[in-house]
Amino acid sequence: MNKQEFESVWDAIEDDPVKRKIYKLRSELIHVITEYIKANNLKQREVANLLGVSQPRVSILMKGDFESFRLDTLVGFAVKCGHTVSIDAA
Repeated sequence: MNKQEFESVWDAIEDDPVKRKIYKLRSELIHVITEYIKANNLKQREVANLLGVSQPRVSILMKGDFESFRLDTLVGFAVKCGHTVSIDAA
């Protein structure tokens, strides 16, 4: 059996470098957003109001389903949670 080592989980599951980067960005944004929600003890109803989405969408977000949200949507959510979002194109 071949043992491969990867820098990140995204390297292991996605060959396309563009998709890999988008997946990584989405997952990082969801992490930041859900940590904000937990740290502030917000109920899903409150989060739905804050983000301008339905409660079922908040439930999907809290489960970490990054494929259900576009990158620009997650950036908007992070900004609404008080975060500054920037991309380093280095």
